[in-house]
Amino acid sequence: MENFVITIERYCASGGSAVGKMLSEKLDIPLYDSNLFKLASSDSGINEQIFEMADENLKNSLFFRVSRSAFDGTPINSESGNYTADRNLFNYQSKVIKGLADTSSCIIIGRCAGYVLRDRYNVLRVFISAGKESCIENESKRSHITYSEAKQKVEETHRRRADYCRFYTEQQWSDPGAYDLCLNTDVYTYDQCIDMILKALEIKLGESFK
Repeated sequence: MENFVITIERYCASGGSAVGKMLSEKLDIPLYDSNLFKLASSDSGINEQIFEMADENLKNSLFFRVSRSAFDGTPINSESGNYTADRNLFNYQSKVIKGLADTSSCIIIGRCAGYVLRDRYNVLRVFISAGKESCIENESKRSHITYSEAKQKVEETHRRRADYCRFYTEQQWSDPGAYDLCLNTDVYTYDQCIDMILKALEIKLGESFK
């Protein structure tokens, strides 16, 4: 069977990461999330912590507000003064994502992976959401924090992810048109989400995943 990739973007506390993990176990393929930092660090020689600090935490600068087409897919040479600039860090992550897609089947959560791999037919781009109240309640329970604290965390996480996506791709993070399949965990269980993702992958690739 040819390599395939499932990319997952998700609302905070919607269960998207859990679905990704369950898919990884069911298909027996690796899942990549924050561990992409380690791979990008190894490839670039840039300290892993620098990738972590830049991740989904762009400053509200003039450059951010006026920047267009930040992603060109070409890492900057280490002799450049912009070697650790945010866009170069993203380019290195993108290089790693493409390398993983070339090497083996996998699941990638976040990192705008669906955009990076948008021109590949063997990629299924999934967005997992839930209602705001559900996300807040889920976050409150899993982090053992108050409703107010969970609400702030959910809203800030959504805003950072949307800003991150817009900055690097000029796309709207939650735009259904950017994905092959959008699922709501208020409506479907995790197992049902997995069944639909596998069915969509089967239809797209013409392969059975039962």
